[in-house]
Amino acid sequence: MTGPDQKNGIFAAGRWFKTSRLTFSLVVLAIVVVQNVLTTPAFFSMEIRNGIWSGYVPIILDQASELVMVAIAMTLITAVAGGQDISVGSIMAISASFMGALLNGNEYRSDVYQNPYILALIIGLFGGMACGAFNGFMVSVLRIQPLIASLILFIAGRSLAKMITFGNTIYIMNPTYKYLGVQIPGIPVRTPLLITIIVVVIVFLLIKKTSLGLYIESIGINSSASRLVGLNSSAIKFLTYLLGGLLCSVAGMVGASRVATVNSGELGLGIELNAILAVAIGGTLLNGGKFSIAGTIIGAYTIQAITTTLYAMNVTSETINVYKAVIIIIIVVVSSNVFRARVKALFQNRKIAVPAGGARS
Repeated sequence: MTGPDQKNGIFAAGRWFKTSRLTFSLVVLAIVVVQNVLTTPAFFSMEIRNGIWSGYVPIILDQASELVMVAIAMTLITAVAGGQDISVGSIMAISASFMGALLNGNEYRSDVYQNPYILALIIGLFGGMACGAFNGFMVSVLRIQPLIASLILFIAGRSLAKMITFGNTIYIMNPTYKYLGVQIPGIPVRTPLLITIIVVVIVFLLIKKTSLGLYIESIGINSSASRLVGLNSSAIKFLTYLLGGLLCSVAGMVGASRVATVNSGELGLGIELNAILAVAIGGTLLNGGKFSIAGTIIGAYTIQAITTTLYAMNVTSETINVYKAVIIIIIVVVSSNVFRARVKALFQNRKIAVPAGGARS
């Protein structure tokens, strides 16, 4: 028998699922997982192969790592500034180019570091943060619209990355370089997944254990009112862009380390569009204010699961974006307030009115 406490718990869970911003992202993820199971019966099969955790699920978790980090950055920037940063892919390329240029020995010895690995990591991180600081200055001090401000690095960022590497694609064959993007010897979990977990934990602590999350939402909802209550909206916007640049630089160095190559023309190409979609699926308002880091993470893994599903169905890389576009159109339409209102009104109109005296015969 079901007790009162259990019933109350069920009702509370139902109310949460109905009202939570995570509902839509969870439903979309569930649909994608079911589709994966139908097309790939061994979807949940996992094993340790060649000393590393392998299977469809580990591949999705690993391949989505860069997108998760960039999407978190996009979420925070969207929430505080009320606009999107389309330069995130270029920031990835710039930070990786700094790191690659410092590590690159010479054209004959790609297995030897020219500078210490830690120094290259630090400079790469500072390179991404400098890009974030530039965008933050444009938005917070000069009051330029976020999309236009980030358009500068979106256009010029990859050219700047090529200037850092003197127009060359850098190949680094030193095994240590792959630790960041592949695997640390003796650890069966891929390093990008471990780095993503660390990043997510740190961001959650910043958002939940400090006032940063509240300040970001407050400024995103009404920047003028936030200033009146004593918040320095310009400083918080600048700090958020700085944090976004740091997250993008980590993603860029992980992405370059995967293939032991720094190709500034390809690294992070198009990731800004997937990041914006992950933010939208996750329930964050694209005009600023309320945001959901958990929803964004779910959205990022949903996008990667869609990509994995399409490849499992033997869709070629040349045509995969067409199928993804169709899926994205469906997701965006279903998530729109107008569509939801129309569906709700349709079901309400079909309800059969019951007379006060009892059911009709």
